[in-house]
Amino acid sequence: MQPTKLKTFLWFGGQLEEALNFYQSLFGPDNLIIRELNRPAPDQPLFTADFSIFGHEFIGLNWAGGPEFNDSISLSLNVDGQAEVDRLWDAFTERGEAGRCGWLKDEWGLSWQVSPIQMRDHLGDPDPAKAAYAMNAMRQMGKIVIRDLYE
Repeated sequence: MQPTKLKTFLWFGGQLEEALNFYQSLFGPDNLIIRELNRPAPDQPLFTADFSIFGHEFIGLNWAGGPEFNDSISLSLNVDGQAEVDRLWDAFTERGEAGRCGWLKDEWGLSWQVSPIQMRDHLGDPDPAKAAYAMNAMRQMGKIVIRDLYE
């Protein structure tokens, strides 16, 4: 018997291959692994793909005209340091859309949150005034800027 697995199913409106290529260029081939490709015929577009990003498993569907992504779900990237926040933010928003509090949408409309792991130190500071300052500062940001989380 195979154990039950939970995967996130993402419906890309006819642009699955483009999205996978972008994600692989952004995260690298060691962090985005495409395990299975399904094509109706060799000369036709990819129909489905099983893939993982940093070990989180997904199934991607390539079907035009389906439902669009919305803000009720997002993928959260907890990254180390401002340089990685900047790199990912710039890549995603180049053809996507910036949001607030670290959220953004990629060019396919999928919501992501790019947040530095250092943000948690500021938001969870044992000094309530410092934690409140960090929370208020974060709420004013689009891209999270670590140095602006403390006085």
